[in-house]
Amino acid sequence: MSESKQEYVVACVDGAAYTHAVTDYAAWAAKRIGQPLKLLHNVENREVASGDLSGAIGLGAQEILMNELVELEQKRSKIVLEQGKTILQGLSERVTGAGYEAPVLRQRHGSLTETLVDCENEIRLLVMGIRGDQSDDEQLGAHLETVARALHKPILVVNKPFSEPRSIMLAYDGGDHSRKALDMIANRPLFRGIPCHVVCVGNKSHDAQLILTKAAGTLKDAGIETTTAALSGDPQKALVDYRRSNDIDMTVMGAFSHTRIRELFVGSFTAKMMLSTQKPLLLLR
Repeated sequence: MSESKQEYVVACVDGAAYTHAVTDYAAWAAKRIGQPLKLLHNVENREVASGDLSGAIGLGAQEILMNELVELEQKRSKIVLEQGKTILQGLSERVTGAGYEAPVLRQRHGSLTETLVDCENEIRLLVMGIRGDQSDDEQLGAHLETVARALHKPILVVNKPFSEPRSIMLAYDGGDHSRKALDMIANRPLFRGIPCHVVCVGNKSHDAQLILTKAAGTLKDAGIETTTAALSGDPQKALVDYRRSNDIDMTVMGAFSHTRIRELFVGSFTAKMMLSTQKPLLLLR
């Protein structure tokens, strides 16, 4: 099978704080689902400032300065690419040292979102850190937001060092996105054998029990140990509190369930959950 048709678990790595965790979760997921791992290091383009300096310096001096700036940017890109190769090689050794198969290593130059959209048909699962070194600790990384808007593949958002998940929580409301998440848990190997808590927040008690009973039946038919819970109150707080009190290792949810297409991500329930859950979160669209 040619590489263009092969699907991968793709880990976005950049040497930032979550790089090792992203790599470890991606290697674990690749082994679980039986797909090869690809480590992707992407170098963003940077525009060289080109303001009108003609009033301050002569045209000839301005041209010389611009040429020097372009040359410096080319040198910077070369250094960053070399650093990226070092990062990729070190992460490859980390993966094989942990007993996993050697990953495919790739470098790309340009917009990360464009890179991922361009190779979307190769992605089975995308793994990203919640933020990079340049992002505030109270905010999501800019790349994560734009990628989540553009990509239609599962995204595992990593926000802690790796530990193998012993339990998962499915945020379930019976809608299309949550049914897709339920189907993934029941019928795909990523979470096979891992106990699942199916949690519904905000529906009327009778409706919630009907929704949960049906979902639990699907998981139990697939041989998955299942616990259900109908919660009330603010959905974000209720889900986070339930995860903490039950020591759940990963949350699975449909992304953007109650937002308009143009709003999708920023300020949404999905974004709030990623910032508050403190454990990895798998988003499905």
